[in-house]
Amino acid sequence: MTASRQPERRLIASNKKARHEYTVLRTYEAGIVLVGTEVKSLREGRASLADAFAHERDGELMLYGLHIAEYGYGSWTNHTPRRTRKLLLRRAEIDRILEKLREGGVTLVPLSMYFDNGWAKVELALARGKRSYDKRQTLAERDANREIARELGRHLKGHPRQV
Repeated sequence: MTASRQPERRLIASNKKARHEYTVLRTYEAGIVLVGTEVKSLREGRASLADAFAHERDGELMLYGLHIAEYGYGSWTNHTPRRTRKLLLRRAEIDRILEKLREGGVTLVPLSMYFDNGWAKVELALARGKRSYDKRQTLAERDANREIARELGRHLKGHPRQV
């Protein structure tokens, strides 16, 4: 009897600040063109999406600012840490994304990077930048939800309400 194989999805890096800075409108999964030492470095988890963004160049989507540290055991074959990398999407998806980007007011931000069945993937988001009052409102909602969950937990455990 063979065991059913679950798709392996291992997180490499995530851009936690992106969800705070932007309102996510739609997400896409894209492949990424890498060289050998980049893949080895990613398998060690040495990547940062902090300053990364995607932009169009010659009708294709490129990822700028992604930092993949040099591979420790690499020699002259090592890669440049912040080089521009091509994103792999279907032509119809690229055209839809470019149409939205040309309308204005939205940007393409990488949310996370992971291995999916051995292939390096990037989760991209079509996002609109938040204003400062939107950020405060999001933080207030999160605090309120946390307080509600805390009170509900106390109630279910039978502890009296703290004032």
